[in-house]
Amino acid sequence: MATTKVLSVVSEIYPLIKTGGLADVAGALPGALAAVGVEMRTLVPGYPAITAALENGEKVLKLKDLFGGPASVVAGRAKGLDLFVLDAPHLFDRPGNPYHDADGVDWPDNPFRFAALSRVGAEIGLGGVKGFVPDVVHTHDWQTGLTAAYLEYDGRTRPGTVATVHNLAFQGQYPKDLLGALRLPPHAWGVDGVEYYDTIGFLKAALRMSDRITTVSPTYAAEIRTGEGGMGLEGLLAGRAPVVSGILNGIDVDVWNPATDPLVPTHYDAATPSSRRPNKSALQKRFGIKVDRRAMVFGVVSRLSWQKGLDMVLAGVESILSVGGQLVLLGSGDRGLVEGFRHAAAAHPGRVGVVIGYDEALAHLIQAGSDALLVPSRFEPCGLTQLCALRYGAIPIVTRVGGLADTIVDANEMALDVGAGTGVMFSPPNPEMFRAAVERAASLYADQPTWRRMMKNAMRTDVSWGRSAARYAKLYEDLVDERSS
Repeated sequence: MATTKVLSVVSEIYPLIKTGGLADVAGALPGALAAVGVEMRTLVPGYPAITAALENGEKVLKLKDLFGGPASVVAGRAKGLDLFVLDAPHLFDRPGNPYHDADGVDWPDNPFRFAALSRVGAEIGLGGVKGFVPDVVHTHDWQTGLTAAYLEYDGRTRPGTVATVHNLAFQGQYPKDLLGALRLPPHAWGVDGVEYYDTIGFLKAALRMSDRITTVSPTYAAEIRTGEGGMGLEGLLAGRAPVVSGILNGIDVDVWNPATDPLVPTHYDAATPSSRRPNKSALQKRFGIKVDRRAMVFGVVSRLSWQKGLDMVLAGVESILSVGGQLVLLGSGDRGLVEGFRHAAAAHPGRVGVVIGYDEALAHLIQAGSDALLVPSRFEPCGLTQLCALRYGAIPIVTRVGGLADTIVDANEMALDVGAGTGVMFSPPNPEMFRAAVERAASLYADQPTWRRMMKNAMRTDVSWGRSAARYAKLYEDLVDERSS
């Protein structure tokens, strides 16, 4: 069978630029798909970090005027990734975060920046780059949502299209009077086009016009078709239910491998879980909390937001301490939560440690040294943190939502009776149930033989891209066959 060629269009990609799990998925998927016969190349914006890392770049497409200035597409490799880089300095040559300035204010030209990325994605999809004509164009989240619209309205024979929703909460809505400026035809305005509650909806366009829609977990695929989880798009998604599916994310098990991880002091695996103890001591020292092997360390690596349930963690600090636990937290986000956790650390020296910001090495140490990892999200499309926790033997404490429900086996009595259980799950997501989950986890931790079995179960869980890559390959194959029949 011929190799399926796929163009992935994405706004960030690990390890070149990352603000969240989208980048991890975009960076890991091409390699995983190569193993199952899919050739994927990725179109990304020419942010400074990406253009600086590009090796042996070759200009393969020129554009005289791309929303306010000339641009080109440069093909090359960076960090082992095959890339098309959209070199448009007037849109992307800016320091820092790809979406907003240093004060957290969205760049005012974001609709044009990501329309440009989408338009070029469509152009490559239509054969604009010699030697690479994709069978499928695969877009990710709102930033690339207009790709499907540009392909749909072009009129030429187009490739198949797949849109993946990583987080439905971020939809990309802009004023309707930008329709012409975004080079969309007048007939694009309407319920079957890009119109969404009297705005131009980037994500809505992708969900309306793509041949297939995927989310990053099966449970989230069901949740977004409900009034509670659909965030205004449930009607559209329910109407397109036959083409909606959930394909669970994986993680790069070479990067996240406690047996070889260069970012942690001591290596270990499922056969030697006790060897992780020095990592716990190193973690306690790093956060300035008491070095105590018997204390249960609860870890957090998260964006500090209501969605992620970090207000429940803040409200539950006393509960964690009351069971003899310690808390270490790495993250950034909402100002009120940042200040709240800083206050908690000041109020409980030696028992609560907080680092505001993001530090990749410290994230690895928290996974390798914590006894339990807190992921109490109110909604969670997939979540990668809990997958890393499983790999590292930090027992996840999670809400029963989205991908958390799909990846964790709750250590209830029946599960433990048959030797299963990889985490502690609670529902509904509220402070009282979070507190109960902390208490249940502490009781399990007090029974060390049971806890060690849970750790081994967790570390033996397959969190790789293997199964999911095969599902994506089948999705692409079926779509290509359908369009050629």
